[in-house]
Amino acid sequence: MKKRKFSILKYLVVFILFAQAGCDYLDVVPDNIATVDNAFTKRYQAEGYLYGCYGFLPNIASPGTNPGFYGSDETWLFDGVDESTVNPQMWEIARGNQGTESPIGNYWASQQDSYELNGGKTLWTAIRDCNIFLENIDTPQDMEEWERKQWIAEAKFLKAYFHFWLLRMYGPIPIVDENMEISTGTEGVMVYRDPVDDVVDYIVNLLDSAMVDLPLTIDNITDDLGRATQPMAAAVKAQALTLAASPLFNGNSDYTGITDSRGVQLFSTDYDAVKWEKAATALQEAIDIAHQAGNKLFDFSTLSVASQLSEATTLSMGVRGAVTEEWNDEIIWGCTSSSTPIQRVSYPAFNANHKTGSLLLCNAPTLNVVKQFYTKNGVPIDEDKEWEGIDLYEIMEGDSAHSYYIEEGYETCRLHFNREPRFYGSISFDGSTIYGNGALSDESMKVIQLRYGQAGSHIPAKHSSTGYLVKKVCSRLTALDDDNTAPSYNRYAFPVIRLADLYLMYAEALNEVKAAPDDEVYEYIDLVRARSGLEGVVASWANYSNNASKPLSRDGMREIIRQERMIELAFEGIRFWDLRRWKLAEEYMNTPIQGFDVLEEDAEGFYQVQTLFNEQSFEMKDYLWPLRQGNLLKNQNLVQNPGW
Repeated sequence: MKKRKFSILKYLVVFILFAQAGCDYLDVVPDNIATVDNAFTKRYQAEGYLYGCYGFLPNIASPGTNPGFYGSDETWLFDGVDESTVNPQMWEIARGNQGTESPIGNYWASQQDSYELNGGKTLWTAIRDCNIFLENIDTPQDMEEWERKQWIAEAKFLKAYFHFWLLRMYGPIPIVDENMEISTGTEGVMVYRDPVDDVVDYIVNLLDSAMVDLPLTIDNITDDLGRATQPMAAAVKAQALTLAASPLFNGNSDYTGITDSRGVQLFSTDYDAVKWEKAATALQEAIDIAHQAGNKLFDFSTLSVASQLSEATTLSMGVRGAVTEEWNDEIIWGCTSSSTPIQRVSYPAFNANHKTGSLLLCNAPTLNVVKQFYTKNGVPIDEDKEWEGIDLYEIMEGDSAHSYYIEEGYETCRLHFNREPRFYGSISFDGSTIYGNGALSDESMKVIQLRYGQAGSHIPAKHSSTGYLVKKVCSRLTALDDDNTAPSYNRYAFPVIRLADLYLMYAEALNEVKAAPDDEVYEYIDLVRARSGLEGVVASWANYSNNASKPLSRDGMREIIRQERMIELAFEGIRFWDLRRWKLAEEYMNTPIQGFDVLEEDAEGFYQVQTLFNEQSFEMKDYLWPLRQGNLLKNQNLVQNPGW
């Protein structure tokens, strides 16, 4: 595979030539020509350049830049959302409005006619800057050699992650290992896309190289949290290999015969069981390294405040705390950008005053996802023997048995009773309680009201479209006083990767490798379930399910693991990518979006199921992003993704 080399363009004439031709080939023209020669004179200047490379990381915690929040069927906005306060661009993906003229969430090339990500700069710019850093980091003489090696490893990690992010979106992408020589002509910068398997191998090799010199943990936690570590690199490597082993890129006949103009096959369409073996090995390595670094599943009961709480509240705070407790031991990689945007669209209002402020109250879980969470018995609703024949929408009053989750005497529906703790820790529903907001005990928890006229008058631009909000992403330390119009947000590092994610991926890979699931497969999924007080899968299905043998077969266990991931990692931006790599988005994304009648004041009217959107049209082409048509015209060596 031919390496591509883009060096710093030092001559103005070359800059003018490429600028006139257009820099959409792969952003080959630096925008810092005048300063790059001086950027590596001293250690502090080189470190600043490295920080600039980190600055290209997509903001995982922002619904405006992360398609994982609004791009699938997990949460739903409302028609007429105020675009001056809520950026609905990624929601248009879920609504089937992706296109080639101005692609939504375009990380391939900047564009002037739609919302620009990363300030209009592309991830190719990020990769180019990483290469510039690697070419020049030998220049500073006032730094220790170990530090130079570590910074090189960090730049390699970033370059690998940028390639991974693009791979996940676009499939075959050009591998930009080195920067091109300044003498490269226009035709030379017209690169080709490399096959998926080659891109995966490149990412894996780059991360293996980086891990040698990355630290196991961060010593300077005040200044350096968020910088690359061995566990982060190992986790991204495992993610890349799991993606390569999954149905989207492993045995997908939809991509048969997809070649570029050279006749190079861009997708390997033959199923390869070895890919799952590689993924399992990488996941075991990533878990081992994470354990060495001190990562473990978060346990809310170990916090001092838990001594004042009921077991019910403590269990429900397990999964919520794993996301929102600042730099807890489960977080392998946390996003250092502000978590305020995702809290702002998720935090509930408690009175009319709150709705006049900056709260947006629009990050609304769909009814389909609400029903996806298990019953208290740890099995799906439609498999639980105790739920057979139950009317999910029967009106019931909160009782003493559920008083830690539902306001006693409050009218709600049966669907909200007898659910697993992760349901109560993840979902805000009408009549539910929320721990935090200054509360130190169960008795001082706030009650969430989501019906018309409750908690203030209905404001069209600020309401849940389904009758639900996402509780999971709201920090318990974020507080909204009765007299204030906006919360005092407790910012936390939103997890990019946490240990439970690796555990569940490992169970998935082992299940694919083995002829039938065994104790090793069950071990890692059961560890995650135990945190929320659930029995293991075999016992739960044997005792409560009408399909007791389901965990005993590979196909049955595959279904269980997938649902477990969609529950445990709900509202963290992961379902969006999982549905794609499992090649299940056509099934889930073409199901009608449902919620309740939020404009009704009484419970009987409110709990009438409404279809909010019945026009989803997810097709085979939607598994991968389209390249912008303008880019294809400028670089005819690029081929469009299938179906576009």
